[in-house]
Amino acid sequence: MTKQTDTAAAPKRETKIDEVIALLKRKQGATLDDMVKATGWLPHTARAAMTGLKKKGHTIERDKRGEVSCYRSTKSA
Repeated sequence: MTKQTDTAAAPKRETKIDEVIALLKRKQGATLDDMVKATGWLPHTARAAMTGLKKKGHTIERDKRGEVSCYRSTKSA
């Protein structure tokens, strides 16, 4: 096998932003705390990631779950 074939056969590495997208696509969505725990990021970094997703065409809705804000991705680019 060549190096190029080895690279093509390797599975895609799941990134932290992929984890955030998966959390946001859940029926119940995700709280900021859920995203922080899943990624190890600080809260301002998780909020910035959501802003980046919005700029890439993802639609993110914000609801309340009790006293906590809950975010959910309703559609993506």
